[in-house]
Amino acid sequence: MRVLIGGEIRAARVDRSLTLREVCRAVGVSASTGSRVERGVLEHVDVMLLARMCAVVGLELSMRAYPGGEPIRDGAHLGLLGDFRALLHPSVDWATEVPLPITGDARAWDGFARSGAWRYGVEAETAPHDGQATLRRLALKQRDGQVDGVLLVLRDTRQALAFLRQVEGVIGSAFPVRGARALELLGVGADLGGNAIIVLPRRSGSPLA
Repeated sequence: MRVLIGGEIRAARVDRSLTLREVCRAVGVSASTGSRVERGVLEHVDVMLLARMCAVVGLELSMRAYPGGEPIRDGAHLGLLGDFRALLHPSVDWATEVPLPITGDARAWDGFARSGAWRYGVEAETAPHDGQATLRRLALKQRDGQVDGVLLVLRDTRQALAFLRQVEGVIGSAFPVRGARALELLGVGADLGGNAIIVLPRRSGSPLA
């Protein structure tokens, strides 16, 4: 990316008959730094420097964030996964951060439960907020993840209940197995037979959120 942007800055500069020294003087950096930016060899580039250099040569720097790899998980998230794992029968194999079986795909399951012939991807959400976006994301991961179903694990908080109200019209079709029944089957190592949303109680002393 830095090579591409640097090349575009250089091309625009040359097109406008500006010298590298003129551009660098305008943005307040040395000519050597400007040269390294244009060649894309400056390892750590300040975004504001790129934006200023673009502006001087008549370009506008545009940036956007896109969904990519999985985010770093905090203690609450790890605690939710741990509480869920504790409810599984000992015969159920458990793993965390299991990548989807597609080369180059950065997505991963928060957890992965498997026993015998069945395999379920597990997603834990401590602060769910966008019901439709979450369901679309899980549907895509189920499609691409080669699993028998998806288990969405939530903590019993106000935010989680609000989230469930958002998606109550589609829960029956997208997650047909009731949470209590899912836990009952997982507790004996049996196949759920479909997707489920499981709401676990808050830990003692934790806030309602």
